[in-house]
Amino acid sequence: MIIVYVLVAIAALGLICAVTSVRVVQQFERGVVFRFGRVRAMTRGPGLVVMAPVADRLQKVNMQIVTLPVPAQDGITRDNVTVRVDAVVYYRVVDPVRVAVDVQDYGSAILQVAQASLRSIIGKSDLDDLLSNRERLNQGLELMIDSPAVGWGVHIDRVEIKDVALPESMKRSMSRQAEAERERRSRVIIADGELQASEKLAEAAEVMTAHPAALQLRLLQTVVEVAAEKNSTLVLPFPVELLRFLERSTPTDAGRPADEATADSAHDRPESDPTEAGPSSADGRQRDPVAVNGTAARPSSRPAPARR
Repeated sequence: MIIVYVLVAIAALGLICAVTSVRVVQQFERGVVFRFGRVRAMTRGPGLVVMAPVADRLQKVNMQIVTLPVPAQDGITRDNVTVRVDAVVYYRVVDPVRVAVDVQDYGSAILQVAQASLRSIIGKSDLDDLLSNRERLNQGLELMIDSPAVGWGVHIDRVEIKDVALPESMKRSMSRQAEAERERRSRVIIADGELQASEKLAEAAEVMTAHPAALQLRLLQTVVEVAAEKNSTLVLPFPVELLRFLERSTPTDAGRPADEATADSAHDRPESDPTEAGPSSADGRQRDPVAVNGTAARPSSRPAPARR
């Protein structure tokens, strides 16, 4: 009876040891075996892994790509602008033994390195680079994080700067700058258009000067375009050259030169009546109306008789 109990105990102990010595490793994992505290050089692949009971200890290492968001970091750029930048890091384990032996918590270590590298890249860059030249900054940030991570058995696949937060005053200044730049471009385009239009108009004027009929045809075309809009009022431009031609061709008087017409107008002018103008002296000056026949009229000293 005692032998039976002993056999049952041995079978139970063997079963417990068999259960504890078998592990399952997933496809995306690798197993690092420690035997009495010493790491085995060969890692265990996916599937069932049988270990020596009590002596071996298995540590699983995830080989998938890990997405690590980097918290937003405040910094001052090289041109003295305060910004807030956040990023994201993609990394994966390439050496499970180093990850299990050389670093205690490789995820936290990479996060701290990423934060420090992000603050460093902010201080070395200008604001324009952060906003428009992110590809080069991403490469520099990836190199800064990957340098210490290689010794830990981790490879940095990609680093991306997600967002750059600017102060409100800087946003307003940049918007005004962009508006001024757009205004400058519009003025340059308008001036260039006026220059090209003036050149074409000058060429058209030369053609019309050589062919006067072209101006009349253009005038008729303008009339047709205005009349097509069904307006009640039609404004017809009158050529100034036609007025000048009529002025040159119109005579001063009908059939007589201008000097004869002027002389006739002077001859037909009526002479002035000397009695109406009053007596005048020999030298042409008008005499005093109170002097008649050489005797000066003197005022009477006697008062005028009173009327009853």
